[in-house]
Amino acid sequence: MARTVARVIVDALSELGVRQVFGVVGDALNPLTDALRTTDGVEWVGCRHEEAAAFAASAQSQLSGTLGVCMGTVGPGSVHLLNGLYDAAKSHAPVLAIAGQVPLAELGSDYFQEVDNDALFSDVAVFRATVTSPDQLPQLLELAVRNAFGRKGVAVLTVPGDLGERELSTDRPARFSLNSPVTRPEESAVRQAAELLDRAERVTLLVGRGARHAREDVLALADRLAAPMVLTLKAKEGFEGDANPFQVGQTGLIGNPAAASALEEADTLLLLGTDFPYRDWYPEGKTVVQVDTEATHIGRRVPVEAGLVGDTGATVRDLLTHLAAPAAGTDGARDRSHLEKARKRFQEWRTGQARLADPSHDKRLIGRLRATFDNRSDDIRPEALAAVVDRLAADDAVFTSDTGMATVWLSRFVEMRGERRLIGSYNLGSMANAMPHALGAQCLDRERQVVAFCGDGGLSMLLGDLMTLKTHRLPVKLVVFDNRRLGMVKLEQEQAGLPEFGTVLDNPDFAAVAEAMGIPGIRVTEPAELEKAVRRAFDTPGPVLLDVLTNPDEVAVPAKPTVEQGWGFAVAKVKEIVRSHGDDGTA
Repeated sequence: MARTVARVIVDALSELGVRQVFGVVGDALNPLTDALRTTDGVEWVGCRHEEAAAFAASAQSQLSGTLGVCMGTVGPGSVHLLNGLYDAAKSHAPVLAIAGQVPLAELGSDYFQEVDNDALFSDVAVFRATVTSPDQLPQLLELAVRNAFGRKGVAVLTVPGDLGERELSTDRPARFSLNSPVTRPEESAVRQAAELLDRAERVTLLVGRGARHAREDVLALADRLAAPMVLTLKAKEGFEGDANPFQVGQTGLIGNPAAASALEEADTLLLLGTDFPYRDWYPEGKTVVQVDTEATHIGRRVPVEAGLVGDTGATVRDLLTHLAAPAAGTDGARDRSHLEKARKRFQEWRTGQARLADPSHDKRLIGRLRATFDNRSDDIRPEALAAVVDRLAADDAVFTSDTGMATVWLSRFVEMRGERRLIGSYNLGSMANAMPHALGAQCLDRERQVVAFCGDGGLSMLLGDLMTLKTHRLPVKLVVFDNRRLGMVKLEQEQAGLPEFGTVLDNPDFAAVAEAMGIPGIRVTEPAELEKAVRRAFDTPGPVLLDVLTNPDEVAVPAKPTVEQGWGFAVAKVKEIVRSHGDDGTA
């Protein structure tokens, strides 16, 4: 008996190893969801918003390296997928979105809920097509999946509502033939790069996500070059921890002075597997060598003297063979003062940060003086919350973080040691990603600890999908940095000399909201209660929401603060004080 369009698609997903499909049911999807209902091994995860479904699929793809799958029904259901799909696209995650459509005969008639999906997804998808005949399958599906993997992005397959149940006249199994080629640059380019590195006196590495699979090769190169290693946020996973004696943390707004100095004081920068986008944080006047799998990334952010297009691991191994051999009769040791200086600064910075993260910080003399200015309400320091979570979380935990201040505290106080993983909307920069990313991560392994660093603004934006965690009994631990603010926006306004405006959030008691949804909620208002509350959250089976009232005036000082930023912040604070007095009638 010939299979239906819906059955061909679902059977193929099963053969690809897809374990969950995320979405919201709807009429155009009924044939597909019914096929999922009758398929062992592929679970339908019904979400409360399609955006959350797409975020979940994105997280699964990034964590597993396999295909993430989400679905949205005709019209608004498909439109709602967009933001989560942009997250997948910007993260280069292979995701397949199945979009519903009006009946085939109604296409182009401005039918109820009709949206031109091929136009709608034109910017976000590397492949998009509408099925207009059952006999286009399985070939159209094969093309979609191959494009998603081959081009590392989103593929959208639109299925009109009356096609899902129709049978193919000629049926065959889907054939995907997926593989990942390893590329390497021309030998002449490697020789040129090696000569530049040999001539350099002080080399600093800027290492990104594209180098994670080549960790041992990159460490060997850092040792050979006596080079400090600055990490991007996505390279925390794989390169942090005491087992890496070269790393000096991160640069950019979430970075630290040691990393900034390591970049500034180098004469040569070696970029490995990163397209770090913030041009202001690249030092000027340096010799730059860049390694990337994408030719279009070479020189996109900073001018380069040598660009090597190829797999990071293979290219680094080639570089090691082309670097000059140690001179005869010497120990071959390169001057390590640049590395040692950067590492010393990094350790000093970490020691200072650890003091800030102590819950009793504000009880000591310096802490009391500081709190007089920036924490008069004795709220919990977000540094302390992040540090306690880091200390108590499992060494194989999966962390997700909302864009904004929650990511700042995670980047500085949570170490990606052991087998820890990290997911966030670090390229798109969307709000509200931490909880749905955690949803997708937890579905992959219900026994593994998953911890979501949620901003209060981000959590409340997609609050309804707390019910998805509850319904599917997903034991995600939601850590809410509840500063009653859009914290990053507040900081941006103040650094520009503007008074805070439009950032204050009238929050509910999130722990009580969680309890009303059937999820254990824990609310923390006192620093002395913090560690006990985090332990309780981690020890409680099932999903838990930990609502921690953190200091809204906490300032994350950039790696190299400018005079303009400091002056702007001071001016903003004066304006806020004047406005506050005016509001209460005292001025």
